[in-house]
Amino acid sequence: MDFTATLNEIKTLTIEERIRLVQAIWDSIAAEQTYPDITEPQKQELERRINDYEANPDNVMTWDEIKASIKRQ
Repeated sequence: MDFTATLNEIKTLTIEERIRLVQAIWDSIAAEQTYPDITEPQKQELERRINDYEANPDNVMTWDEIKASIKRQ
């Protein structure tokens, strides 16, 4: 595919046509969305965090508390 030629051809479209094209491209990307595989240590850490949260659901900090904690350091 000649990207420059394709882009030049796209520029000849009306704004409405370009918007529809962008939407169609975005939809095709979303339909094919894949997620990278995570490593075994990452899976274990996620599981540990989930288990910790389930065991201690009230042991959380708000975003404001986190920011304040960082600023104090």
